[in-house]
Amino acid sequence: MEFANIEKLLEAYFDGNTTLAEEAELRNYFNGSNVAPQFENYRPFFAGIEAARNEVSEREVLLVENTTRTSNKWWYGVAASAAIVIAVAGFVFSEPSISQEEQEALTALNESKKAMFILSENFNKGAGKLALVDHFTTTKNRILK
Repeated sequence: MEFANIEKLLEAYFDGNTTLAEEAELRNYFNGSNVAPQFENYRPFFAGIEAARNEVSEREVLLVENTTRTSNKWWYGVAASAAIVIAVAGFVFSEPSISQEEQEALTALNESKKAMFILSENFNKGAGKLALVDHFTTTKNRILK
């Protein structure tokens, strides 16, 4: 086998771009007797892969089927969704309840606002008349001088 081909296959192998046939070709080359000296350091690597490939576990593995856990998982989603819907509905449909005392306080506040508005209007009218008095005073002072 030519060295350039093996070198290309090794590069593709370590990049993860080889096919199963190319990997088998590399395994056969490195498990054979005539490996080139520059590729001798790859021989233990491929020997380890071959040993791992032929390894068989004799231990018995018990798989337990637990269908109750998987079949009940969807109930968690349903319960969470129902809790969210109830919470949102309770928040949206609840009316703010105002006590009688709070209602009386709001009425008193509105009456106070009306009284302050009337007071403000009257104050502004009086301030306008004070401007006329001020004008009269300056004119009088000019004449009397």
